[in-house]
Amino acid sequence: MSYSLQIGSPVKDFNLKATDEKFYQLSDFSDARILIVFFTCNHCPYVLGSDELTRRTATRFFPEGVRFVAINSNSANTYEEDSFENMVSRMNENLFPWLYLHDETQDVALVYGALRTPHFFVFNENRELVYTGRAVDQPRDASKITVNDLERALSELLSGRPVSVPVTNPIGCNIKWEGKEKHWMPADACDLV
Repeated sequence: MSYSLQIGSPVKDFNLKATDEKFYQLSDFSDARILIVFFTCNHCPYVLGSDELTRRTATRFFPEGVRFVAINSNSANTYEEDSFENMVSRMNENLFPWLYLHDETQDVALVYGALRTPHFFVFNENRELVYTGRAVDQPRDASKITVNDLERALSELLSGRPVSVPVTNPIGCNIKWEGKEKHWMPADACDLV
């Protein structure tokens, strides 16, 4: 069995607190035609380098019923910048067009098999996984991007076509696991392709 969710897998539920101090679960997004769950954080240079591109993608596809949900699963004991308080500050400063949820126990990251920040999971109307991996090929430096895998997948999905490249390797920092050194990953975590 693979570490990360496989194409065709059903979406996994969660019940997590957002930076607005409310708790959200999967049913709160039932009105979304397409649901994107992505794992992110406050400090990773790959996240910081691509946040505005992710914002543009979320804004572009919002009118077509696409909703983004961000989850921070990083241990604040590994990186203090990833604390809930810093998540709130980051959202207040950036006003991202998505909810920013805190996976304090890291259980949701394990259920999804999140590998890096950022790592995107795209679910169709039936809430089956149709794309997983990176958004772009150069998330650390948006000026060097040549491929936008996430936008291609969304465009194909929304036009009724199959996603031509359903799996890519996420590019970014590894999830920061509680009690582990900064670069530790679970033994069964590996590249997706």
